[in-house]
Amino acid sequence: MRGAKILLESLKKEGVDTIFGYPGGVLLSLFDEIYNEKEIKFYLVRHEQGASHMADGYARSTGKVGVCLATSGPGATNLVTGIATAYMDSIPIVALTGQVATSHIGNDAFQEVDITGITRPIVKHNYLVRNSKDIPQIVKNAFHIASTGRPGPVLIDLPKDILAGEVESFVYPETPNLLGYKPKYEPNKMQIKKAVELIEKAKKPIVYIGGGVIASSAYEELLKFIEKIEAPVTTTLLGIGVVPYNHPLYLGMLGMHGTKYANYAIQESDLIIAIGARFDDRVTGDVKTFAPHADIIHIDIDPTSISKIIRVDIPIVGDAKNVLKDLLSEIKEKRHPEWIERIMQWKKQHPLTFSCAGEGLKPQMIVEKISELAGPDAIISTEVGQNQMWTAQFYKFTKPRKFLSSGGLGTMGYGFPAAIGAQVANPDKLVIDIAGDGSIQMNIQELATAVKYNLPVKVAILNNGWLGMVRQWQELFFGKRYSYTDISGSVDFVKIAEAYGAAGFKVEKEQNVEKVLKEAFNIKKPVLIDFHICGEENVWPMVPAGGSLHNMLEETELA
Repeated sequence: MRGAKILLESLKKEGVDTIFGYPGGVLLSLFDEIYNEKEIKFYLVRHEQGASHMADGYARSTGKVGVCLATSGPGATNLVTGIATAYMDSIPIVALTGQVATSHIGNDAFQEVDITGITRPIVKHNYLVRNSKDIPQIVKNAFHIASTGRPGPVLIDLPKDILAGEVESFVYPETPNLLGYKPKYEPNKMQIKKAVELIEKAKKPIVYIGGGVIASSAYEELLKFIEKIEAPVTTTLLGIGVVPYNHPLYLGMLGMHGTKYANYAIQESDLIIAIGARFDDRVTGDVKTFAPHADIIHIDIDPTSISKIIRVDIPIVGDAKNVLKDLLSEIKEKRHPEWIERIMQWKKQHPLTFSCAGEGLKPQMIVEKISELAGPDAIISTEVGQNQMWTAQFYKFTKPRKFLSSGGLGTMGYGFPAAIGAQVANPDKLVIDIAGDGSIQMNIQELATAVKYNLPVKVAILNNGWLGMVRQWQELFFGKRYSYTDISGSVDFVKIAEAYGAAGFKVEKEQNVEKVLKEAFNIKKPVLIDFHICGEENVWPMVPAGGSLHNMLEETELA
């Protein structure tokens, strides 16, 4: 059996049913096997970066490992941005890359790059396969590493001769062979006891959650926990959806563009219970002034994330679901009426509002209308920038794994291919990419992929003619010197959509927003909607970079 066939059989043993990728010379023997493959569906992308983001969207929306494939050299390097995106957000993907024959490695052969060296800082692990018979064990190890502990990407580099090599028999291993890799899932009982004591003493607790709660599927346990101790809860960008937007204890997102009441609550709290979050700079602002009165309990499966940025008082290493179960079994019911009343006052005083000055549609209104019409089961991806923040602020998420967005890396061009990956994984769901007119052009060629496979992804472009978030910073902090952020008047998105075989709409009047959205949602093919929004609308509130969370800028303060 050829190495290429062994690879496909190994992938099937791991439950792989989908691969996103692009062919190339060193992969010909593998694509020869894919030609007759019945159980794994291959999706031909138009750019390898699209393949890595599709694998990511597939993984985020399902919890399964996403798989992408690219040839050697430029094909492999084109995956790097998507791999880094998955790494920063702890998303399980396995990236397969072709490589020149083992005898040519190190000789600067045609389309040769050291992809294992290039990706080493942005993967959990990577492999260069040296023998065809090693493929099954390496695949077993790779999927185990990608999906366990703190999830993340793993790369397998496959030389041409390894894929073409013959092996006498195929036996897939039952277990991974990984000396020293043993993620800690069960928490230390003494640390649980210490945490319980601190929680029971707290007068102003707040629970701060991140994407780790989604990775752990700890949704039910989290809701029981916050209700049992009556603690308000705030989320990072990647934690959105774990707690329904209308839950009385939910404060929305915190940080640079979080709600005022979430940030005020963090700053005034006497106890922060952080679960599956890493205290990144967009959340903390100035670490010297972050939560000055609070003790901190930090729950995370990755011990290297604990006390990395913010000193914590009680570290608990373990799986969020298991830790929350243990806390629930030990903790007594608590009530904090004065604290909750204080937060309710902040909510009334500082609601998220918008008033778009000048011509054009209100972007926040469009997001709210999409939320109203799409329903609770729709999957929403975003690009990066103002469109991303408006979605995080104004879309009413009620379920986890419905919001897909590049958090840590902030990858423009992520949202559309991620939506395609999510649509492949969830064929019966409505999938919508909320985009900016700058970021959508990063991977707009994947319209061809969506059309070819009849994937009815909808793209809502919030078109303001700018690289909006960069322009906002130039306005606020660089004296309105708009250096190379004006991209207005250069693109007819409707014509682009139609050229690819998708449907296209342009919306400039508020009375047409609902009508076009309803029509688009009923069309059974890809649709691109070009919403012309206020050109210089900003995202409010805002904590300036390096500022303190309690000093948030609002539009009224700058008038």
